[in-house]
Amino acid sequence: MSRVYVSTLALLLVSALSPVSHPVIRTLVDGSSVDAVLSPAQQPNLKFEPTEGVPTFAVRPPVLRLKPGAVVETRTFTKAGDYYDEKAGGPWPGEVGPFFIDGATPDDTLVVKIVRLRPNRDTAISAVNPTGISAVAGDSRTRILNDPLPARRFVWRLDRARNVGVLDLPNSASKKIEMPLKPMLGRLAVAPAGAEAFGGLWPGNFGGNMDVADAREGTTVFLPIFHEGAYFYFGDAHALQGDGEICGSGLETTMDVTFEFDLIKGRKIRWPRMEDADDIMVAGSARPLVDAFRIAQVELIEWLVDEYGFEKLEAYQVVSQGGHSRIANVVDPNYTVVAKFPKRLLPAKR
Repeated sequence: MSRVYVSTLALLLVSALSPVSHPVIRTLVDGSSVDAVLSPAQQPNLKFEPTEGVPTFAVRPPVLRLKPGAVVETRTFTKAGDYYDEKAGGPWPGEVGPFFIDGATPDDTLVVKIVRLRPNRDTAISAVNPTGISAVAGDSRTRILNDPLPARRFVWRLDRARNVGVLDLPNSASKKIEMPLKPMLGRLAVAPAGAEAFGGLWPGNFGGNMDVADAREGTTVFLPIFHEGAYFYFGDAHALQGDGEICGSGLETTMDVTFEFDLIKGRKIRWPRMEDADDIMVAGSARPLVDAFRIAQVELIEWLVDEYGFEKLEAYQVVSQGGHSRIANVVDPNYTVVAKFPKRLLPAKR
């Protein structure tokens, strides 16, 4: 059998049980079930179909339990009449999760590789909301004297065959624009420390709504762990987003996604990290923006010291001259900055 299908009924039956002592029952295609998690070598790809979204990042009964090495094929959550409906424009549907990773402890690092990430519908929404969020206009958290911008929903057509987004511009000279798509996940998180619960709009040291355009297919994300099992969440797929997400919205759509999960045992990190073919990266989230920048840069320098053998002041020097940065978002309750360093300049890890 090539795939394991997760039974929604089974998940509901075990939701009240302790995730540590009661593994989720998985129902197979032929109707049989197993209550033991397979070893990574034995474990086929899991296919998880979300049936609901959740509004917060927190410890709650998991919807899926898996072992390090597991590959999970899934999708972001949507339902009829939600935010993604080009006509209805309803409420945000929430995030998918949590996934419980067996063996994950606060002394470890969660490793999540985005193996595949593809839009699965032909439209994307970018909404300007006078009571929403913005980097350059008054919003619900930052008042300015000017009148609020009028509400407007921009519906982009996604040409998935050509990998471009198309927007009609009826009031502009060009009347239409096309942009290459760069699919990404805005929200990747673990449950925050203690009994904290953060709304889906928040980024922090737990990850969350970082809106980092580098969280795309092929990128590996490293997250700190605050609870046994990690409690992983994801959502908020953007077909495209500019740096800063200045209008408070990317090209919001839904996507099919494949993750590969692993753990780095015995190694703790303080803030989310990423790695792609070109760079290692750290995401810092805070207000004001300069504090997010400082967090990311300090964590990047310490990464070079801890894992690549740099002396601290020398790491400070090379990051100052060879590093580069991305302003990921300046609209969320915390702003996010990504500090990057080119992998071609790095020695082998110690």
